[in-house]
Amino acid sequence: MHHVFESLTPDVVLDALESVGLRGDGRLTALSSYENRVYQVQLEDGSAVVAKFYRPERWSEAQILEEHRFAQELMDAEIPVIGPLHLCGATLHPFGGFAFSVSPRRGGRPPELDDGEVLEWIGRFLARIHSVGAKRAFAVRPTLNLATFAQEPKDWLLAHDMVPLDVQSAWSRACDEAMALIARHPALTGDKSPIRLLRLHGDCHPGNILWTPLDAATSVGPGPHFVDLDDARMGPAVQDLWMLLSGDRHQRTRQLGALVDGYEQFREFDREELALIEPLRTLRLIHYSAWLARRWSDPTFPTNFPWFGSSDYWQGQVQMLVEQCEAMQEDPLVV
Repeated sequence: MHHVFESLTPDVVLDALESVGLRGDGRLTALSSYENRVYQVQLEDGSAVVAKFYRPERWSEAQILEEHRFAQELMDAEIPVIGPLHLCGATLHPFGGFAFSVSPRRGGRPPELDDGEVLEWIGRFLARIHSVGAKRAFAVRPTLNLATFAQEPKDWLLAHDMVPLDVQSAWSRACDEAMALIARHPALTGDKSPIRLLRLHGDCHPGNILWTPLDAATSVGPGPHFVDLDDARMGPAVQDLWMLLSGDRHQRTRQLGALVDGYEQFREFDREELALIEPLRTLRLIHYSAWLARRWSDPTFPTNFPWFGSSDYWQGQVQMLVEQCEAMQEDPLVV
């Protein structure tokens, strides 16, 4: 079956850039991205840009533009976020049946998350992102909650027979038990809660943070630069912190302490949100399976995720959900 991205050839990419006044010299490199198609393109003037072609029908034009406006707000506040360029009076452009944006190229490496000073530095910038994010709510982008990240994905997977019959009952039961525990947290159900929801990066894992040294020519760096606001949505602040934690409980507590130390130099962090870390991890686990299933017609997915969909995969998901149910009943991390 033909997939829409198969028509996004190098010539189409270069023609799209030329339509907004950027002439490529013929060199382009596909960058790591499963959800969209992203290319680094060398221009005739010797500079380089990053062109992002959005997956059709994932976000509406209004939702993409709302993300772009959020990125611009952050950049206007001198926060190191890499947002789209304004070209021909716009940040989002149509070409060949696709919508695309163009951003400046920024190099960098993953941050050293075992370094407390690096974590503190990241925490300071996350607080600044959240200070801007708290000024107003998204109007059209969704909220991270039980309905959008667990109930709807679960229902979709079952309705489309994506879970093998020999595992289906166990997986569905484990999902229900996990969702019942998540439902104890009003901040994740849409019920009244003292925990405030705000505009987030939404997918703040180490791969979306570029650590750069000081560039004397551009005055960029040193420190973190945040990329890929594609998953920006409403949610609790801790969503942008927990994916930076790894290791055993002691290691995660130490990492979280460094992040919060930096965070609170600019913005108060509500300790009540620490109880949301394991529920948020569980939501991501359920949502991830549905994300893979929904993208399976894209040839990139079977190639890069060959293990997905087997009974062994789903048995593994059952075990992880059981473990998450146990984790959600433990005392939260303390900082």
